[in-house]
Amino acid sequence: MARAAGRRYGLASPVSLAFLAAVCLTAFGVREAQADFRVCNATQNLVGVGIGYRAKAGWVTEGWWHIEGSTCKTLIEGPLSSRFYYLYAEDAERGGRWDGPINMCVAEKEFKIAGVNDCFARGYQRAGFQEYDTGEQASWMVQLTDEPADDGEAAVTGQTNP
Repeated sequence: MARAAGRRYGLASPVSLAFLAAVCLTAFGVREAQADFRVCNATQNLVGVGIGYRAKAGWVTEGWWHIEGSTCKTLIEGPLSSRFYYLYAEDAERGGRWDGPINMCVAEKEFKIAGVNDCFARGYQRAGFQEYDTGEQASWMVQLTDEPADDGEAAVTGQTNP
């Protein structure tokens, strides 16, 4: 998999988070609160998403979830078991990406990879993932947008189980 080149996308600012949450509730339907890690794609393009996390046996990266424009997908179902999660996404149509400074392994096709070291030697590619501190909440959502964040912060929401 070649790393996406071109325009780099940002994640919405916290100020616009309330507005985006209202749009999501209206556009994607209100659902009962449940524990999970969701990614919402507020762009009009298909996006491929990979996630990384620390499991009992060590580091794991998984992908690709294909998320159509203006939709959400659950990447991890149930209460979150880690405090930190890592996300990497690519715009399949325009070639932009949502990335960060934490290097983890990815593959060209669907993958679940144990470990984050020696990616190339093991036949994988390496991508920069963005860290999300869920604060040990049971649920978390990341909103992917076309607009860069004003303050560099990601558009994320976390909610505890009611």
